[in-house]
Amino acid sequence: SQPPYTVTVFTLSAFNDTMSHRVTIFSLSLLCYSLILFINISLVVIIILDENLHEPMYILLCVSCVNGLYGTSSFYPKFLFDLLSSSQVVSYGECLCQAFAMYSFVCSDTSILTVMAYDRYLAICRPLQYRSVMTKKRLSQLVCISWLTPFCIFSINILLTTRLTFCGTDIQRLFCVNWLIVKLACPGTDTFVNNVFAMTTLSIYTGHLLFVVWTYIYVVKTCVKSKKDRAKFMQTCVPHLISVLTFFVIVVSDLMHMRFTSKDSPQSFQNFVAVAVLFFPPIMNPLLYGFKLNKIRSRILTLVHVRQR
Repeated sequence: SQPPYTVTVFTLSAFNDTMSHRVTIFSLSLLCYSLILFINISLVVIIILDENLHEPMYILLCVSCVNGLYGTSSFYPKFLFDLLSSSQVVSYGECLCQAFAMYSFVCSDTSILTVMAYDRYLAICRPLQYRSVMTKKRLSQLVCISWLTPFCIFSINILLTTRLTFCGTDIQRLFCVNWLIVKLACPGTDTFVNNVFAMTTLSIYTGHLLFVVWTYIYVVKTCVKSKKDRAKFMQTCVPHLISVLTFFVIVVSDLMHMRFTSKDSPQSFQNFVAVAVLFFPPIMNPLLYGFKLNKIRSRILTLVHVRQR
């Protein structure tokens, strides 16, 4: 085994398989990131400027878009720079910051989707109590919890990582992931606390997803009884349900792949699984809601019509 040493940089070795197609990948990634920026910023601006959209469902969509911008900005600029660079390295501090941003983005997204599910549950299953429960103050509290909880959890996670000594610098990813950084710790280094904290965090956010399932069981039960509720379900819940299922499949696939898949699987496939969470949700969610929710769709069509005139 290698002796421990002071780590100043990590190497992102997953780039080895992409460099032969760097121009194509760079062009597609730049187009993708530009599209993410345009769609999400447009939706955020539309919701902020239109007072008719200052309702919980639209405000939560706005928060989701802001979170998408936060997560993708922690990956795409560095990724695009690395594609043009001769060596794909990242400093120790930058690597920990990126790992923090990636994890907090994913967990904040999980929390926001959970609050959206709670909002839809109240709107459909408890319509008479909706206004009194989902107040501006309650909504603000839920949004703050959705952001601050992951930030606090992963601040502790990263602090636990900083106490480790490392015997390797090779991260088999396109970006830094805390679990893979911990794996580089020297043999014999105590990573028990890191693993326990990681499993506790995973349990907390698995609980979020179970809560979403619970809310939708009640929503579907209620909608079966009423034609009006079925129409509301199709309009407001279907986009959210597609978002949740897509997000869940992508995140679980990535976790399973990272922890259990053989290293012999093609690097290009590993890279696709890794970046899927930074591609599909940030593009798909705004488009899904933008076209499905009447108020947002009509607002977009009005803006397009005004520009054409």
